[in-house]
Amino acid sequence: MNAYDNLVREAAGRPFAAIVGWPVEHSRSPALHGFWLKQHGIAGHYGRLPVEPNRAALEELVAFLRRTPNARGCNLTLPHKIGIMPLLDYIDPAAARIGAVNTVIKRADGTLEGHNSDAFGFLTALRHGAPRWNAKAGPVVVLGAGGAARAIVASLVEAGVPELRLLNRTRSAAVDLGVAFTPLDGRRIVVDGWDGRARALTEATLLVNTTSLGMKGQPALDLDLARLPRSAAVNDIVSVPLETALLAAARARGHVCVDGLGMLLHQGRLGFEAWFGAEVEVSAEQRRAVAADLGA
Repeated sequence: MNAYDNLVREAAGRPFAAIVGWPVEHSRSPALHGFWLKQHGIAGHYGRLPVEPNRAALEELVAFLRRTPNARGCNLTLPHKIGIMPLLDYIDPAAARIGAVNTVIKRADGTLEGHNSDAFGFLTALRHGAPRWNAKAGPVVVLGAGGAARAIVASLVEAGVPELRLLNRTRSAAVDLGVAFTPLDGRRIVVDGWDGRARALTEATLLVNTTSLGMKGQPALDLDLARLPRSAAVNDIVSVPLETALLAAARARGHVCVDGLGMLLHQGRLGFEAWFGAEVEVSAEQRRAVAADLGA
């Protein structure tokens, strides 16, 4: 039985959505959406769908969503947030500006819409987790240049950050990201090579890791925090493990830390409400339930 057949079997005729990625076993989106389904008494299902990182596999995903009557859409995680875009029927203007999609919504006529709730999820979680952080106070360092990074950079530019420092293992991707989001009002986006990541922390007010480094099953993020001011906040969007080595090292230095769970929770609202028809809120009870599923 392939992954699609297994998902249909699990749904058992109920409306369903899924988290799509490669790998996807680590995702706790099923726990997040499962909480809301149970809370609201909705007969729906949210599962996992591993999809290989190539166009043919994404085309198969899109065809599956279109032909399956009770499919309502999906979320997308690494590495599909950009590759899915040309295959969809409509891209929400905010997602088009970001250049990445994390939520696909299937309309009644079978068309597929791409949206991005990562920017909202990131900024909402950051403001909850580091309420004293001021966007306009100084430079922000962003590690990574993938789909999540695009949403995060867009949200930071919109929030008024005066200087963004972008670093990625493939420098050209960081350059492309910087060019896409350079503001027109004189604020700066600076791109540096990966070897300059420790130096880039000087005078920063916030460090954000958007890479997969530090995620379960991935290499560790090698980063010396010595130049990061102790007043700076540190945000790692990795959610498995919830306490990454980066966050542990930052806490030991006294930094305010924001883990990846808040962003995961807040970004999920858009899709759930469209797929299952109920308005939802993020709660402390839900956070505890999903954290327990993470083993945190």
